[in-house]
Amino acid sequence: MVHEEQDLHIAKHIEPANLPAMLQPIMNLAQSESEKDMLLMSLLTAAGSCMPKLYFRYGLTSKRYYPNLQCFIVGSPACGKGIANLALDFVGKVHEAAPLVIAGDSSYPGFYRQLEQQNGRGYIHESEGSVITDVWKSSVTNYNTALRKAAEHEPITRNRANDRSIITCPQLSVLLTGTFSQYRALVPSIENGYFSRLLTLIVQDQQAFSSKYVEPANGSNGVMDVAAKQLFELCQALYKSRPIEFSLTTEQRARLGRHLETAYPTLMSMLGDNFHSVVLRMAVQIERIAMILTALRIAGGESNSPEKEERSRILFGKTDEAFFCRDVDYQTAEMIGNKLILHMAVAYRMIKGAEQVAVPKIQALDQRKMLLSLLPEKFETRTLVEEAKMQGIPRRTIFRWTDEWQQLGMLEKVSHGVYRKLSATA
Repeated sequence: MVHEEQDLHIAKHIEPANLPAMLQPIMNLAQSESEKDMLLMSLLTAAGSCMPKLYFRYGLTSKRYYPNLQCFIVGSPACGKGIANLALDFVGKVHEAAPLVIAGDSSYPGFYRQLEQQNGRGYIHESEGSVITDVWKSSVTNYNTALRKAAEHEPITRNRANDRSIITCPQLSVLLTGTFSQYRALVPSIENGYFSRLLTLIVQDQQAFSSKYVEPANGSNGVMDVAAKQLFELCQALYKSRPIEFSLTTEQRARLGRHLETAYPTLMSMLGDNFHSVVLRMAVQIERIAMILTALRIAGGESNSPEKEERSRILFGKTDEAFFCRDVDYQTAEMIGNKLILHMAVAYRMIKGAEQVAVPKIQALDQRKMLLSLLPEKFETRTLVEEAKMQGIPRRTIFRWTDEWQQLGMLEKVSHGVYRKLSATA
């Protein structure tokens, strides 16, 4: 059986029309598939920092989580990581009105003081990972602990002889880009608690030179200005509103639970028990991404009346009810989460192997095994197609895999379009 190169791209598996209207023209500025992935994760991370008072409840304790992502884009020099800087333009108007951005080139006391002055809210954006690793060398433990606690909105305390304070509920978004060695300086081991909390995007493509790099941007400033204004209006409305609860629908929550219950043992068998924290925490990350997408959709002025009505109802305090995730946003968020788990698996294996390389090589992680394990014992072709779409797997690929599974005696065809699994692994 021939294994093709693993496709870990994200944006190529999302229909552009399925993204919130606010993001669609910005995504058109990216040229390559890798640029689109970097831009999408950058925009989502930046946008989440501009959504005060939005939260969802998770787990048996109904703990509140906010839309703050922390993401590290790992790539070699000249792989196009600079496109992530458009995220700074996206939050520009918000930052002008109320300081939000915290410089990566900050001492730990300076970082803590600014985060405290901003009521625990902030956005770190650093396009040169070396800045972070060089500045943070003397306080890497403090930073690592603070970022880990902020990812869970746990209190960050500071206790000095003449200075004692606490940030009770930090809401910090972080976007970093750099090489793999710079990533490892921040996440030195798989046992480090920050590894499972930091979303990792691996970029392998080398960016070829193109004439577009010496040509004007053809209106990109106008695109960013419009989007930045819309994001500012959303942030402004949220500042004035009461706390607003977001929720998955009953069907979406059941889907997420089933998905992770099935994916958990599959990934453990491939990677080992130490990877379990990544799988468990990905549920929170998926819901965060879904919340960001739906909030942007509602705020982006979609033309149909239900969206307009909900925008007014939610943002201007006309209801105490939770607002629910759109199905399209849940599907997009789950697919993004599925791909990010694979990226983090690559980083996991490289850290575990202690290999010092500029960018990890994508090693095959058997998506066949994951896909087959997620299917019920008896399923229809429609179910297979829907599940594969969630995983970002092309239709032509899954039908080839179906033939292979039958040849290997792992699947049997019961009737036209109906199959039964004969083995739990692929």
